[in-house]
Amino acid sequence: MPVDLSEAFDSIDEFWSPRVAAELNGQQMKLARLHGEFDWHHHADADELFFVHDGELTIRVRDDDDVQLSAGQFHVVPAGVEHKPVAEEECRVLLFEPSGTLNTGNVETEKTVRETERLDE
Repeated sequence: MPVDLSEAFDSIDEFWSPRVAAELNGQQMKLARLHGEFDWHHHADADELFFVHDGELTIRVRDDDDVQLSAGQFHVVPAGVEHKPVAEEECRVLLFEPSGTLNTGNVETEKTVRETERLDE
């Protein structure tokens, strides 16, 4: 069944609370609405792809240049690279990462989501 991304994003009420939209080959595609700053973190064993559907996103990278993304652009943060997503205005992103990847990676904060909800629930 086709998924309308605009409708799917509209069904998410909270910022920084990803929802699983699809699973395939051990990977999850998550949708998230972002606004403000996230926490510095890394994923020891998982690459993470950020695809901007709408808005602008800055991915701060420890000891490297920031990555600026606009609608239609994506960037892969390699496993082990400490990063911090920042959205000055609301930004809607698709995240691609291995199933079970914790959104805050190696740190536990108030933004940690242990059980990622599915859009179809």
